[in-house]
Amino acid sequence: AVQEVGGTSRWIEGHTLFHPDDLPMDLDAIPDIFTQFRKKVEKHSEVRECIAAPSALSCPDGLTSDVVPTLEDVLVQSGQTMPPADSRGVLPFKGGASEARARLKHYFWDTKKLAVYKKTRNGLVGADYSSKFSPWLASGCISPRRIASEVYRFEDNVEANDSTYWLVFELIWRDYFRFIAMKFGSRIFHRKALKPESANRGTQRPAFEAWKEGRTKDAFVNANMRELARTGFMSNRGRQNVASYLVHDLGIDWRLGASWFEHCLLDYDPASNAGNWIYVAGVGNDPRPNRKFNTQRQAEMYDGDGKYQTLWSTDALELDVR
Repeated sequence: AVQEVGGTSRWIEGHTLFHPDDLPMDLDAIPDIFTQFRKKVEKHSEVRECIAAPSALSCPDGLTSDVVPTLEDVLVQSGQTMPPADSRGVLPFKGGASEARARLKHYFWDTKKLAVYKKTRNGLVGADYSSKFSPWLASGCISPRRIASEVYRFEDNVEANDSTYWLVFELIWRDYFRFIAMKFGSRIFHRKALKPESANRGTQRPAFEAWKEGRTKDAFVNANMRELARTGFMSNRGRQNVASYLVHDLGIDWRLGASWFEHCLLDYDPASNAGNWIYVAGVGNDPRPNRKFNTQRQAEMYDGDGKYQTLWSTDALELDVR
């Protein structure tokens, strides 16, 4: 359509840290183990420079732009209302590239929390225990290359340590799941996913509904599920635990959990969501079969004072997860 009115357009691949053309292997040769992939790209691939923003945008003659509706406009037109934000949420996420850049500036330059990222990333309460970039990454408001370029600038101007490396390490994990999705296609959404066989887990609805609503026998799991339902966010540590509990303790098909995450998560990404779920379920890229988390031990390690579980206790919460 742009060409028909005398304009030009160009597709720029920006969803991944490493450009697909720069991988040291073909897509069909992506290793089945993350560590093998990581070592190869770290040794043989480089992150491309970010493309500078254009100084001006031109519009072909005779082409006009419609006014982009605000969220409020969309809600009014559809007869919906925005539920009130829960004050216990880690961050009042707002969409858009400007908000993404503001978050990056805050986490890297204003607070310099990047310097302690590896030490704090398993936290559960508060805005700055981790970067919280994932909703903006998933929505395309910021690219992994932009984040990496700022990490490298931080390393040059402030300090380079295990934490600065680890944030890029996590971006490589994100890349890996995306390239695995490109390699295997829709298989990542099937029950057996990447394995020839899988445990025959069921769809026990009462147990699944209790898991969704944070009404299981496990207080740590419950707290995480309530946070998800009320805010659309959950820590990485929490996601691993609730996924393991659903699959290995309740014996429920991982696809039900993945579907609920898709429904709730602000940072839902098809490749990362499926990749993490099949990893925990033992049908993905985990070299250890049947990786099961001891959720009670995890709660002792990461919520020893019970602050997080108290924050999301049933006494303080009325759930609506319809």
